[in-house]
Amino acid sequence: MKKAILVVSFGTTHQDTMEATIKKIEEKVEDKFKEYEIRRAFTAHQIIKILKERDGVHEDTPEEALSKLHKENFSEVVVQPLHIIPGDEYEYIKYVVDKFRALGVFEKLILGRPVLYFKGDGEEIPDDYSIFVEAMNSELTKLSPVVLMGHGSTHPANSSYNCLQEVLRDKGFDNAYIATVEGYPTIDYVIEKVKTDGLNQVSLMPLMLVAGEHAKNDMQCTWKELLEKEEIQASVYLHGLGEIEKFQDIYIEHIEDAIKGKYIEPGKIKKLANI
Repeated sequence: MKKAILVVSFGTTHQDTMEATIKKIEEKVEDKFKEYEIRRAFTAHQIIKILKERDGVHEDTPEEALSKLHKENFSEVVVQPLHIIPGDEYEYIKYVVDKFRALGVFEKLILGRPVLYFKGDGEEIPDDYSIFVEAMNSELTKLSPVVLMGHGSTHPANSSYNCLQEVLRDKGFDNAYIATVEGYPTIDYVIEKVKTDGLNQVSLMPLMLVAGEHAKNDMQCTWKELLEKEEIQASVYLHGLGEIEKFQDIYIEHIEDAIKGKYIEPGKIKKLANI
């Protein structure tokens, strides 16, 4: 039986952070799951387009990658998202996986979960949020007080950021603030919170897999300028989450969970009501 793990991320056009994050995670997956062939796909079609036109490099979409695996006679495929929240990009992956399942071209087609999915009891159902905070403990402690830059979304899963904010408080990280580029809470909102808390200095850190376009432009330039305009000194920690080894291990654990069928697969109903 030919088996593969398809590692799917949003992608990036920045080669430095690609090497330090996505590639490192793929290498760790390959080292851990030696009986599986590791493949890559990006969900951001615009990034795929830029890489092809600028560098002559083609990265597969999830549907292209699964089509290739089918043509190469793979029987078992695990699709593992590298996304942080189960938002639009994750829904896209799930849609593609469901389409291929309907075609019945693989004996097993398994979907893993993004970083922040379950908020369970830690026993029967994992507490992904606490696991994430524990993986980030060293960085959060070192950089405190810190403003974490999430991507943000209009998708209902944007509420994951608010949940994470509360978990950070529960874990004692009172000086860790989450703001998003394209959702809520905004950087303006967080600046007011920082001022209310009487802080005049913060670190800025990406709450993203890679330190790419948003980190290098929005965070390093715009957000830093906005903070310093309010007389809050801002230092920039320009490293994606994917560079942190304990964070990388989260994906390893999620792949293991998916293969073992340890928890209900994301998007599936655990028990239907008796009507």
